[in-house]
Amino acid sequence: MEFADALLVSIVTASTPLLLAAIGELIVERSGVLNLGVEGMMIIGAVCSFAASLTSGNPYIGILAGMLGGLLMSLLFAFLTLGLAANQYATGLALSLLGLGLSGMIGEAFVGTPGIKLPTLDIPLLSDIPVIGNAIFNQDILFYIAILLVVGVSWFLFKTRWGLILRAVGENHNSAHALGYNVNRVRLFAVLFGGVCAGLSGSYLSMVYTNLWIENMTAGRGWIALALVVFSSWLPGRAAVGAYLFGSVLILQFHAQGAGWAVPSQLLSALPYIATIIALIFISRNRNVTRVNTPSCLGQAFVPDR
Repeated sequence: MEFADALLVSIVTASTPLLLAAIGELIVERSGVLNLGVEGMMIIGAVCSFAASLTSGNPYIGILAGMLGGLLMSLLFAFLTLGLAANQYATGLALSLLGLGLSGMIGEAFVGTPGIKLPTLDIPLLSDIPVIGNAIFNQDILFYIAILLVVGVSWFLFKTRWGLILRAVGENHNSAHALGYNVNRVRLFAVLFGGVCAGLSGSYLSMVYTNLWIENMTAGRGWIALALVVFSSWLPGRAAVGAYLFGSVLILQFHAQGAGWAVPSQLLSALPYIATIIALIFISRNRNVTRVNTPSCLGQAFVPDR
């Protein structure tokens, strides 16, 4: 029972940052924008959270700083891709590189310094349920925010007028513009939302997952989050399932190493990325699902005057 409890807690901890980043990127891509800079926004959110919480002594100020860091990075991306119609693929890659370099510079003074850990919110009685109680009802606020985001984003996309407009912009921005909708404004809000979610994901990494600042601590999780959006076929519920599947694979490598399996450690470390590739291969074989849910204008810039 203790092992199962510890295993579930580990899986939840490993999956939550993936889920936060994936939900944000899902909204961005539903609007027709492809932001490959998730990794850069996450790492900036992580270093801003760590620095702000350590300096102020308040972890919730750290969360706000992480959100602000991700927001500013996404604002830069929006200025270049929506304002100047720059190539979204190249801009996203540049954003990731910028984030990794900038975070290393900001976080240099904090290397090796213990940070402020985000406290858990113990829900009485429910947290005492065997196995699942501690893993679900004794978690920090970011875990509950991630779950609420899955429900809220699903409701927003498929039950509200604004969600319909967002999907319409992603499907055919020319038609949406002809109907009088401001395409770039809709996309701007989507990009900013994605940046805030990526910042929250980074906050989780530096204040829950690892209570230390480590350079490049995202370790490719932003790219896994991007793959999760495709894996989920741009559906929030599937994104949650995918995040916990990938989180389980991530934890499996640590347990395998601890158990002393006769497998090279490098191969075990590559397991999450191997699982990502395999999942994308299987998804690509089902073209009907991909064709139905993929935003038709994904990655295409919109300039009203052209």
